[in-house]
Amino acid sequence: MTFADELDNLSRIPLFALFDAASLNALAFRSETRVLRTGDTLFRRDDVCDGGFILTAGAIELYTHEDSAPSLVARPWTLIGEMALMVESTRPVTAIAAEPSTVLKISRMQFLDLLARHPETAIRVQALLCDRLREVAEAMSAYAEAV
Repeated sequence: MTFADELDNLSRIPLFALFDAASLNALAFRSETRVLRTGDTLFRRDDVCDGGFILTAGAIELYTHEDSAPSLVARPWTLIGEMALMVESTRPVTAIAAEPSTVLKISRMQFLDLLARHPETAIRVQALLCDRLREVAEAMSAYAEAV
């Protein structure tokens, strides 16, 4: 896969679709590649988060509880841990490689620095987050009315 193909795939992830070419380039160059074998743990539930992961190859199973079936199986070009890019938190799930997999790790510090260096991108990311908060507030309001 060429670097141009990688950038094209990154731009298909909703958050990164907001990035201009320079921001996307910077993101790709700053990320750290990690290769996982089948059964390797990417992270565990309740671990402190310091960034997110983009799955570029393979499959990652996400478990809300260790003794149950995976609640979701992530496939290539999925962003895992989007909120961890922006705020300190703990992981809500355990992530385990279901097959040989490759991820790009983006640290929170790198992500926030990138937004500081690319204010137009930061404004678009802020608008996306505001829209999502509005949707959550509307859903909560509808739920409260139904109860």
